[in-house]
Amino acid sequence: MNKPVLLNSSGQVVYKYGDVSRETLDRLQIFVDLVLKWQPAQNLIAPSTIPDLWTRHVADSLQTQWSYPEARTWVDIGSGGGFPGVVTAILLADQPDGHVHMIESNQRKVAFLRTALRETGSKGTVHPGRIESVAKGWTYGSVDAISARALASLDQLLQLAEPFTARGARAVFHKGQDFQREVNEASDTWDFDLVEKVSLIDPVSRMLLLSNISARPK
Repeated sequence: MNKPVLLNSSGQVVYKYGDVSRETLDRLQIFVDLVLKWQPAQNLIAPSTIPDLWTRHVADSLQTQWSYPEARTWVDIGSGGGFPGVVTAILLADQPDGHVHMIESNQRKVAFLRTALRETGSKGTVHPGRIESVAKGWTYGSVDAISARALASLDQLLQLAEPFTARGARAVFHKGQDFQREVNEASDTWDFDLVEKVSLIDPVSRMLLLSNISARPK
């Protein structure tokens, strides 16, 4: 049965938009439990955000896949603690062709991401290594969309994503209140179509949806 809200383990409403199935909620709960279990050794999220984990991290990450709901093959760069990569994989778990590739250089976080995918029954592949190296040697087929959260400036993200966006992949990046400055700076070296969506979690933040991305001639 679909639920009109997302609840945490205490039954508190933390998200009021969209339908989240019971199976998806169960997978998200498994993931949250894993994050809390691994947190002391891995520091997967900022300790100060642990009390707001469901809102600050889970619900925020749901917006990634919801930005491009038709996308089936994703690449999440700098996946870290799995936000949004594992959350995207959970949302696509029941899609036969859904798959999330996660690129992460920290070997301990690689182990966590693989455990999270296995324990939640979600489909994905974790690629250990630097983003530039993995992207340059990409042999895993076409990509519909690329994502990143709290990783780098927009200009840097577009550089890292170029091997995928040059082949038509779209991008969605979470950005804070300084998003407009980053957009202006990136516009000096990149052409792109941009849709700004106000974050459903933080009204001063934005989800930046970019398509038709190409580097400006130097």
